[in-house]
Amino acid sequence: MSKAKSILFSVLASILLVACDSGNKQNLPSEAANKSAAEVSPKIKIGYSDYPGWVAWQIAIDKGWFKEEGLDVDFEWFDYSASLNAFSAKQIDAVTIAHGDNLMVAASGVNGILVLATDLGKTNDLIIAKPGVELKDLKGKKIAVEKGLVDHLLLDSALKDLNIKNTEVNLVNTATNEIPQVFTSPDVQVAALWQPSANQALKNVPGSKIIYSAANKPGIIYGALTVNSENLMRNQKEWKKIIQIWDRVVAYIEDPKTRDEAIQIMANKAGVSAKQYSEYVNGTDFLNIKENQEVFKKGENLTSIYGSSYHVNQFNLEQGAYTKQLEVDSLISPVLLDQKE
Repeated sequence: MSKAKSILFSVLASILLVACDSGNKQNLPSEAANKSAAEVSPKIKIGYSDYPGWVAWQIAIDKGWFKEEGLDVDFEWFDYSASLNAFSAKQIDAVTIAHGDNLMVAASGVNGILVLATDLGKTNDLIIAKPGVELKDLKGKKIAVEKGLVDHLLLDSALKDLNIKNTEVNLVNTATNEIPQVFTSPDVQVAALWQPSANQALKNVPGSKIIYSAANKPGIIYGALTVNSENLMRNQKEWKKIIQIWDRVVAYIEDPKTRDEAIQIMANKAGVSAKQYSEYVNGTDFLNIKENQEVFKKGENLTSIYGSSYHVNQFNLEQGAYTKQLEVDSLISPVLLDQKE
């Protein structure tokens, strides 16, 4: 999924995000500001990458639902880290993202607003180990992980559950799409990564197994959509339609009558069999608008995207990704989830 180098260290020299005014409604423009935008909106460019919660957008693309709504939306396919870099460079207007990585983008100086949680990863974000290595055995092991991104956070959570310090393991910083090959090295016993790279790594080392997943810590990782604040200001009506289309995507996946077709569309985009992709889909909790309305309620625990983001903010500080707390609330807005016209 990720070919480019982790953005963790690339942002250290960047200017920190200037804190915005807090408050959900202040994160979006007023209706008056929206009406003053150009009547004809420009093409909206969205970056997406190879993760089940985001490949699902392919259903709407192939079914022509954006055109049905009069939208001019261009989805651009990236390796994950490259998509974050493109968003940070303002080459695209929005990007599918692990919600915690949105803080890393913000630390680089780009104000991306989380407007939608696409999914809970469950068994798509994983820690895997070679034969004979169990979760309790992580101390002293060499672990392949892409530092600073989502599954580094998952690994950190597992280590804390075990009361193992970061200094008591050896991290091998590796781009996620390269971990399946690195995992074959006799020097590396454990890896933290997401699907579909995880499945390839498991195949590469017979007898290897899953020892921890996002299902062990529900809410620690949300798949999400973040939008450049300036584009959101110009195209608020269009973004609301895009979120409504996502609701249609989730319904198409969950409807037994269309589920097989939905999985086939996703499998075709990912380049794997429908049977294999069905396992990835089963490991994903896709979130519709109603479920998003619950997730976007402000709270301190992991069941709230706010609380989960506070947790990631602290993790990033501990890792030295940045030195000051970010204004997390200014990077999240539930306003578009209100489907009243």
